[in-house]
Amino acid sequence: MKLTTIARFFPLTLLVMALAASCVTGPVVVPENLTPMELIQRGQEASHRNRFAHALQYYEALLLRFPNDRDSVCAAEYEIAFIHYKQKRYDLARTEFNNLLARYNSPDAALLPPQFRILSNVVLARIDEIEAGARRR
Repeated sequence: MKLTTIARFFPLTLLVMALAASCVTGPVVVPENLTPMELIQRGQEASHRNRFAHALQYYEALLLRFPNDRDSVCAAEYEIAFIHYKQKRYDLARTEFNNLLARYNSPDAALLPPQFRILSNVVLARIDEIEAGARRR
């Protein structure tokens, strides 16, 4: 390939790279009309693509828009804590999991989805294992 051909495509390549980078790092626009399940779904999709900042924005939107939806709030709080666990922010994740578990010690505990209690305890045990292993080294 001639140097002039490379030089001609270089600005285009830079433009494409700049646009791609801006899509990854900018804030996500969370549509106002999304249901709690749609917010959770979009948060999970973003998290699976390791776009944790975007996922957190969906879960935070859910917490702000639907604070009385017990099931969805528990799901969002669990997912937020799990993202922090995946980011190895263990102190923050531990606090968030414990705050979620505190909900299960309330009079409304029977109305809460049981899976988030179980999963939170599993991840907390894993954090303990990780931290114990780190102390042994």
